[in-house]
Amino acid sequence: MALVLSAHPQIAVMLVLLLSALSLAAGGKLLVVPVDGSRWLSMREVLDGLSQKGHEIVVVAPEVSIHIKPSENFIMKTYPIPFTKEEVDGNIHSFSRNVFEEGFFLGRFIKICQRLKIISDNALSTCTHLLYNKELVRYLEESKFDAVFTDPILPCGLILAEHLSLPSTFFLRAMPCGLDFEATQCPYPPSYVPRMFTGLTDRMNFFQRIKNLIHDIPNYFLCNFFFQPYAKLASEFLQRDVTMLDLFPQASIWLIRLDFVFDYPRPLMPNMIVIGGVTCSHKKLSQEFEAIVNASGEHGIVVFSLGSMVSEIPMKKAEEIADALGSVPQTVLWRYTGEVPHNLPKNVKLLKWLPQNDLLAHPKTRAFITHGGSHGVYEGICNAVPMLLMPLFGDQMDNAKRVESRGAGLTLNILEMTSQDISTALKAVINDKKYKENIQRLSDLHLDRPIHPLDLAVYWVEFVMRHKGAPHLRPAAHDLNWIQYHSLDVIAFLLAVVLLSLFISLKCCLFCCRRCCCKKGRTRKPTKSKSH
Repeated sequence: MALVLSAHPQIAVMLVLLLSALSLAAGGKLLVVPVDGSRWLSMREVLDGLSQKGHEIVVVAPEVSIHIKPSENFIMKTYPIPFTKEEVDGNIHSFSRNVFEEGFFLGRFIKICQRLKIISDNALSTCTHLLYNKELVRYLEESKFDAVFTDPILPCGLILAEHLSLPSTFFLRAMPCGLDFEATQCPYPPSYVPRMFTGLTDRMNFFQRIKNLIHDIPNYFLCNFFFQPYAKLASEFLQRDVTMLDLFPQASIWLIRLDFVFDYPRPLMPNMIVIGGVTCSHKKLSQEFEAIVNASGEHGIVVFSLGSMVSEIPMKKAEEIADALGSVPQTVLWRYTGEVPHNLPKNVKLLKWLPQNDLLAHPKTRAFITHGGSHGVYEGICNAVPMLLMPLFGDQMDNAKRVESRGAGLTLNILEMTSQDISTALKAVINDKKYKENIQRLSDLHLDRPIHPLDLAVYWVEFVMRHKGAPHLRPAAHDLNWIQYHSLDVIAFLLAVVLLSLFISLKCCLFCCRRCCCKKGRTRKPTKSKSH
């Protein structure tokens, strides 16, 4: 066969083209409705994997995005929104500035909530402009997709999936206020499953369990505040009354970016697949970065990034950080786009962008300074790099607590930390062998698996496309209301039967007692004697 092909190169070319055509014919058609920011960066990894399998992928995104850009691996369909790139960037920058503001806690909290409200309103407006873009929706209706792949943190994708009558696959880390648990009817015991934003571990004392249980109360109102506008939008668009709890359970598969090496073990439903570490694949460093790393000598490097949401920090805080970074012999690669601190030491290089995961995979990397985002933390675990965590908001505090509880790093309060605090903590993470040993143990456990998380994610998306969903994995619990799920109606019925039985038995006993008493009374009634 090889001789024939070598002798007739035209046949070889035609055979390759034929195989390519067969591959494309076997591929499916996937509609993707992503969420911008770091969430898109991890979803893009899965899309690249699906593209290599020959699937046609259509990504629907607004014309103005932070990270969502065209790619040869997918078709991109955009729609106009009433915001400019400068307004979107300005909201993100204002939010990061509010996080770093010092002063009274309540004042900072109110400002952050106001900024989050603006971002949330913009997201809702973006979703509205997608759903009511008649030309784009008509194209989606005529395209005959096999499935929808979406991040449900903004539920525009699942509204589209319902409208198009398509099975959906969700891609997420977690939902605010535990909505993922409520929507999937997954057991969520507060005795050992810590709630988001509590900073608790799965080993709680009595008072911590009280805190964990009480935390569910504001969660209910948070869910209603955040998702109620989408429920109204969905009802108007679908032309029937729906709630988010009607739509969320329709997902065929939930791809959840967690791994119990890092996250605390908890129950899962059959259609919930864990894919923590999906972004851990790394590439060889470019010559530019390889030269920087090699120039660090025996001391190696420290990678420093506070994530894509933070572009600048107050100068006073930046100078404190710079002063601390100058106290270690390592070369520090700091992703930072703000004004250069006046006291920037020679061992610190400021970069507008850095290949974070590729640098963490380098054997010369000694420590990772991070805000505690889930992507960065998993990349640190994959590459066995001890971490110094400076959480800012959201789930980052919980992530930092998990890393620290595993002995794989240290956490600092970014508002209260001093230059000395940073220096001491960084030196400990670099020089104390226990941190390297603990993160290496976590890394060994995380990597010891039969299939890579990225391949697992690709497989389950393909599964939903092939089988038009996964109804055999959908628990019947999704069709039960809260009363039925907890068998409260059964308990009430049985309790009523027991009480009714007791009542009837008591009535019977009382009736029998009265009859007996009456008979005895008549039997013992004295007769009048006749007098002579």
